[in-house]
Amino acid sequence: MTLSLDKALGPAADALQLHERRTQLLAENIANADTPNYKARDLDFRAAMRQAAGDGGLALNRTSAGHLTPPGSSVGNPTPQYRVPANPSLDGNTVELDQERGRFAESTVNYQASLQFLGSRFTGLINALRRE
Repeated sequence: MTLSLDKALGPAADALQLHERRTQLLAENIANADTPNYKARDLDFRAAMRQAAGDGGLALNRTSAGHLTPPGSSVGNPTPQYRVPANPSLDGNTVELDQERGRFAESTVNYQASLQFLGSRFTGLINALRRE
């Protein structure tokens, strides 16, 4: 009997990667809140998870190993989207600091939840292996 970690962990590992990438983008937005012409970016988490689950629409058929993967087609590297600000600033910066802080806190909580869920999956696997 073989053990596939991808099947055992399910989409939790993909979700953890996406939360990490989103948190990084939000931190970059906060760090550049005073940079003129900086454009805030974010990930569409639901669309990226649908894509990871294989529900992302049409998939390209790669007939050669030399074919390139389209941008945003892997879970670890989804394409960030630029955000449209509600109150644009005069210097062209689109970071709305209060909203970015709220999104960053939400993303951090989601990351911690995914990490705890993944940890519980590993604990369950270890317990299952010890009992045999």
